[in-house]
Amino acid sequence: MRRSALIILTCLVFPGSQVVCRKGEPKSPVPVVGQPMPPEIMSSLESAGWTDRTGGELGLWVSVARQQLIGIDAGTVAFIYTCSTAAKGLGNRANSYQTPAGWHEIDERIGDDAPIGAIFVERKFTGKVWVPEQPTEKDYVLTRIMWLRGLEPGLNAGPGIDSHDRYIYVHGTPAEDKLGTPASLGCIRLSNKDVIEVFNRTRRGTRVLITEW
Repeated sequence: MRRSALIILTCLVFPGSQVVCRKGEPKSPVPVVGQPMPPEIMSSLESAGWTDRTGGELGLWVSVARQQLIGIDAGTVAFIYTCSTAAKGLGNRANSYQTPAGWHEIDERIGDDAPIGAIFVERKFTGKVWVPEQPTEKDYVLTRIMWLRGLEPGLNAGPGIDSHDRYIYVHGTPAEDKLGTPASLGCIRLSNKDVIEVFNRTRRGTRVLITEW
C-alpha cells in the first residue's frame, strides 16, 4: 500500500548568501474537518478500496498510528475524534485482546436514547450511570455501542478471527484520560460525548476501515 509524506527542508543562510538545506523528518499530512482529505492520505485509502466500499457515502477510518476515528464523506473530512485502540496492538485472533484490521461495517447499534455514561453489560443497559467523579479501573462499556462485523474472510471474518464473534465495538469509556493512546482490550474507545455524536451520524451498514497507518 502506497504511503506519501511531505519532506521538510531546514535552510540556513550564512554570510555571503550561502544557503545550506538539510532534510528533516517526514511530516505526515494532517486532516482538517470541513476540508478535503489530503491527497496523500486519500490515495492510501483508495488503495484500500475506500470508494468501492463506501460508495461515496460517509465512512469511518480508524487510524491506529494517529489514534483517531475520522469520518470521511465524499472525500471531505466530516469529523475527527481521538480514540483508543488495543493496548496489545493489531490482531485478529479470538482472545488476543487486539484490535482487528481491515474493513468492517456497523451491524448492531445499541443504546439510542440511553443517558450519557450509561453502563452496559452484555449490551444491556444496567440502569446505572457512570460519572467522571467516580474513577474506576473497570473496562466499562458506556453510553453507546456500535458492534462491528468484519467484511474480509480470512482477515476479520470466519472461525477464530471473527470481529463480530469477538465483540469488537466502538463504545464510550470511563478511561477518557487514556484516549489518544492504545489502551483498550480490543475495541475502539471514544469519549462519552464523542460516541454519541458518531452514533447519531452513522447508521447500520456504515463502513469502517481500521488501519495500522
